[in-house]
Amino acid sequence: MGLKNSHPKLFPGDIVEYPRNKYFSHFGVYYGERDGVPYVAHLTCRDADTKIPLFGRALRSEVKLDPLELLGTKYRVNNMMDDTHSPRDFHTAVKKSIDEMMGQAVTFDILFHNSEHQATLFRYGVKKSEQVSGTVE
Repeated sequence: MGLKNSHPKLFPGDIVEYPRNKYFSHFGVYYGERDGVPYVAHLTCRDADTKIPLFGRALRSEVKLDPLELLGTKYRVNNMMDDTHSPRDFHTAVKKSIDEMMGQAVTFDILFHNSEHQATLFRYGVKKSEQVSGTVE
């Protein structure tokens, strides 16, 4: 997974992928700028100390809005399902979904509801994780 263009132009609603290791990445949805700072909405643990056991759950998760580079300086746009699913309109669907979920408790499940599932749900209205599919097959 190359990051040739590690700081691509982002548009609200784009899925942003942050590689974490050679197997997994963290995903968010580009939300736009606030006071000139770009922000990403993403599913994350509520407490920094919360550990997510492999194939386990962390009940203390939520959708959060954070500055783009707080999540990592290497990232790329990965609108992985654009060929098969139409992206939802950012202002009428994606932003509304993000705003409604902000700060609410969400059950994180590495196989069934991780940050990639949440990002595809926001962008396409469909939950999918290619990285989980690739490791389970």
